[in-house]
Order: sequence, then C-alpha cells, then structure tokens
Amino acid sequence: MTDEQKKYLKKLVETHGTPGFEERVQAVFRERVEEVCQKVTTDVMGSVTAVKNPEGSVRVLLDGHSDEIGFLVTYIDDNGYLWFTPSGGWDPEVVISQRVLVHTKEGTLSGVIGKRAIHLLDSDERKKKSELHALWVDIGAENGEEARKVVRVGDQITMDAPFREVLGGRAVAKSFDNRTGLYAVSETLRAVKDDVEAAVFGVSAVQEEIGLRGARTAAYEIDPQVAIAIDVTHSTDYPDVSKKKFGDLTLGGGPVIGRGPNINNKVFERLVQVAEENEIPYQLEAEGRGTGTDANVIQLTRSGVATGLVSLPLRYMHNPCEMLQLEDLDNLVRLLTVFVESLSEQDDWIPSL
Repeated sequence: MTDEQKKYLKKLVETHGTPGFEERVQAVFRERVEEVCQKVTTDVMGSVTAVKNPEGSVRVLLDGHSDEIGFLVTYIDDNGYLWFTPSGGWDPEVVISQRVLVHTKEGTLSGVIGKRAIHLLDSDERKKKSELHALWVDIGAENGEEARKVVRVGDQITMDAPFREVLGGRAVAKSFDNRTGLYAVSETLRAVKDDVEAAVFGVSAVQEEIGLRGARTAAYEIDPQVAIAIDVTHSTDYPDVSKKKFGDLTLGGGPVIGRGPNINNKVFERLVQVAEENEIPYQLEAEGRGTGTDANVIQLTRSGVATGLVSLPLRYMHNPCEMLQLEDLDNLVRLLTVFVESLSEQDDWIPSL
C-alpha cells in the first residue's frame, strides 16, 4: 500500500456517514474514481456507480457499502442530554463511555455516551447488562434550550475513533466495515487495465447496515451478468472465538472467498483459480444460507446474477476499534483486479457438473 493509498484509506474511515447520511463518504469515493472512469452517477437512493469501459462485452458489478453503524437523536431532554436510537447493530457494552460526534445542520459537535459511574450503582445494577435506551449523549449543554438550538431530532451520531496504525502492519479505526470495501472497489477500478474486456461497474452502495437496501436498487439498474460483493468477515485469531463454529480465519491470511448457496459455484472456482495462478494468498469461508451482505440481494436481482463474495478478515467488528491487516487489503485489490481481467463474454456462469 502506497502512502497515497494509506492516506485515502484514512480519509475514508475518518469520514462519517450512517445509513441515509452517506453523502460525505460518497464525495470521497467519487473524487477517487472520477479520473479513471468514463461515467460516475448517483441514484435517488444515494448509491454511487462508477463505470470503467462501459462498452465492454460483459457487465461485472463490484459492490462495497458506504454506510457505517451509528445512531440517530430521538429526544432532547430539558437538561440538554440527547437520547438516541441505533442505526445498525450495536453491542451496548461496546458503546458505553465512547467519544462521539453529533452531526448537525450547522456543523459537528463532540460528545460522550454517558452512564452512571460504577460507584453510583448498587450491587444488583452492576450485574445487569447495559441497554441502549438507558444511555445518553452528553454534549456539555447547560440545558435543553441550549442543546435544541444546535441539535435536531434525527441528527446522526457516529463514533469519534480515528485511524491508527499498530504493530505488525495492522491498523485500527471505526468503519473498516465497510470502507475497506469502498477502498477495494475504487483501487480495483484504478488498477484494471484500460483494455479489459468487461464493463466494470463499481458501486458504493448505501444503507447496507439496515437491510442491504442500496445494493438492491443499484444492481437492478446495472443488470450485471456477474458480481462480487466486497465486505468484511470475522477473523477467529483472538481469544474466546470457536474455530469449530466460525471457521479458521486470520489477519494476514489473505482475502476470504465465500462458498455456499449465496455464491455461484463457477464464480467461486474462478476466484480460487486466479488467486492461485497469481500467488495471491486466500482463505475460505462457508456460508450455509443467504449471507448478511449485499451478495444476498445482488444474487436475487431480476432473473438472477452469478454472484461471489470476497471479504476482508476483521477483528472486533461493529466496534470503534476494528482491526485489520493492511496487506490483506492489498491482496484483496489484487484478487479483484485479476478476476475482472479474466472475464470474457464466452464465460458460462450456469451451474453444471
């Protein structure tokens, strides 16, 4: 990963955008792909589609989602505290005492998620798991009147958790789920040869975290013959995770190729083939049903799409301190690039023995 690419990745994850509020993230993605694509559009949902070689003989869709999990303000009480509802899936224990940003019409406010200190809890309360509805955001307002002057119901709240490199070529940040998918889409568009046979549609989809919504409408418009959804998956290389239950996936082991009913078998085999031919490390993951990714809705678009799923192994998903191996992201881009460059209109994606 070059210094320029690392700077771009940092910008992606430090930009904020919960489901329905992805515009700032989309602006970063658009800026990255406009110089290498012949067409870049935004649909009414907010998803961005960048097209390289639009006259290509086979339409391939590369999909990553732009939204991150966060919260929305639901109520501002007379003491100036903000009450909120989740937008995406949160573990309440992860949320407690985090620094957050409240994104208002006039700008961004810093705050913290509050809970009574342990000294003020009785013995029974200390044993109970926290619940989101009992937590609040404190922006330092003196009272409700001051808070309501700057915050409105429906304003988004995100984690204040910047990109940081740690040991071993790894990094931590919020929203690696799934800004790494956007990174992979944009950098593949930049890396694919100009004379590629395929028409390459790179999609930065919206609202994945609340139901795979943006990918559904974008895929319908594009009508691809083949598609790859790019997301993150759980690494199992840290304490107290069962490999028997969740598989053996490690940071540094390479991108993860999904296999199961949500995945076209021929797309899976092609991904494995080009990985091995180009000496790209990879890992395998079994999914016994429809996945919780955009691959689920893309596969079922129109009369069906030959769909694959390639994921980045990630520790501590849906957490302000998600951790990845930067080299895995490089190898993910390499895998997508050689896959796209292998495509031909002669390819037959109909399942067969």
